[in-house]
Amino acid sequence: MNPRYVLPLLLLTAASCSRDTFFQPDARVDFATPLPAAADSARVTAGRHYHRGPGGRLLLGPHYRRAWAEPVTLPVLTPATVVPGGLAFAKMGGGFQTISMTMTDSAGRSYAVRSIDKDPYKTLPKALRQGFILATVRDATAAAMPYGAFVVPPLATAAGVLHASPRAFYVRADETGLGEASEKFRGKVVLLERKYEGKPNIDGPVAGAEDLVETEDLLPNRYASQRHQLDGAAYLRARLLDLWLGDWDRHEGQWSWAAYAQPGHRLLWKPVPQDRDQVFFRFDDGVASWVVSKLVKKFRTFRPRYQSIEGYTRNASFVDERALAAVPRATYRATALDLQQRLTDAVIEVAVRQGLPPEVYRLEGPRLVASLKARRAALPQAAEKFYRLKSEQVLIAGTDQAERFEVERLNDTATVVSVYSLENDKVGRGETLLYRRRFNPQDTRRVRLHGLQGKDEFVVSGSVRRSPFIDIYGGPGEDLVQDSSRVAGLRKRTRFFDTARNNDFRPGPETKNKTAHNVFSHAFDRDGSGR
Repeated sequence: MNPRYVLPLLLLTAASCSRDTFFQPDARVDFATPLPAAADSARVTAGRHYHRGPGGRLLLGPHYRRAWAEPVTLPVLTPATVVPGGLAFAKMGGGFQTISMTMTDSAGRSYAVRSIDKDPYKTLPKALRQGFILATVRDATAAAMPYGAFVVPPLATAAGVLHASPRAFYVRADETGLGEASEKFRGKVVLLERKYEGKPNIDGPVAGAEDLVETEDLLPNRYASQRHQLDGAAYLRARLLDLWLGDWDRHEGQWSWAAYAQPGHRLLWKPVPQDRDQVFFRFDDGVASWVVSKLVKKFRTFRPRYQSIEGYTRNASFVDERALAAVPRATYRATALDLQQRLTDAVIEVAVRQGLPPEVYRLEGPRLVASLKARRAALPQAAEKFYRLKSEQVLIAGTDQAERFEVERLNDTATVVSVYSLENDKVGRGETLLYRRRFNPQDTRRVRLHGLQGKDEFVVSGSVRRSPFIDIYGGPGEDLVQDSSRVAGLRKRTRFFDTARNNDFRPGPETKNKTAHNVFSHAFDRDGSGR
């Protein structure tokens, strides 16, 4: 079809489903009849409003419309008994699309309650929060598998990835036990799962941890002190699981981090993935949605073959850049091969059959199982593409303490970057290696070094014909930069970004002076990406 006809058709089709009462009034199929007070289950649909006729399916895509509209039997949420001692309302959540809240049990442990259906109303500009545009954006929710999150726990267990274990419930139309959130959740299908955030929630999969925080609280600790390190290998394992599941929405708000004690009073932070709403995403199966998928790269569809690795990983690039900086190519391949061995046919088949309601399994189960097996076979190739993507530019950040960054241009295929702590050296205990990785210019075009605060040293040496560009950001303190390296060709391969004063700057023939008089010359994350 000619692309110029797509938008008019999209608008016409969307206009046909544009209505103020877009969402189903109640998830119960027979909602006109009151649910008996003693009922412990109900016959419901996750979203029968996503049903479309042949024209709508052709243009917007079949997506998972059948799964959303298929009646299934779910337990009724009873806050007083759903966990031992019951749950009480704590606070409303702040999601833009999902109605969510936090509840707590008698021991102070936190639980998330989220509607399975979504409303992207708040994500749109105010001028677009009406009519066919709003209806069309709302309709795209049907691209998500409504019960996909319940398939993930046994797969994550087999993969060796920390995880929560969500359960699906129906909230009664007359529910009053959810505090001030009761009215918002009445008549909805919801997901209930433990929230692994904060010390009161250290148990189960994160038992033995010393702390449990969100990404926004972890990173300030990581960059303030050499005591904190991210577990890059564990994070890579979780990210390869994401790729296998087609989970493209892994931004920094989708992770918690558990701290485990290490020798020398250090803490190693392991990732805890959360919120699996976008696994098995199926989007580009309609004329208009296919066009949108070409314009919005992150909307990758789950199929037997992997689509764009860049698209799958775009939302997670901020955390990827920080957590994968020390992980070499060999670990990518070894982890992919290990996952292939762990995620057996039996594991996949049991996870899908147990995670999906029986009615939905009949519609989607065999296809999902076949796709997971095919993607498992191609996981090493996907891991290699992921490595190449994340190795094009590498961010190596120090801390607010003093470090020495050594860059050794050894030969045309190896540039080694090492980072040492200078804190112990100050008291006569010698240096401590914090980081080391070997880079091949065939894979890595640029390495960015950030000293942050503290009096840091940057030493660059070696004479070669090929090498990655080295960008040095000294940070606010007084820093030493010494470059004695040489790289064949006319283009300088070392660049120094800092303020023009208060540094010991010893440039060589490869050094390009990029100092300036403003603080942005050395700022970290000044545009939110470490650049």
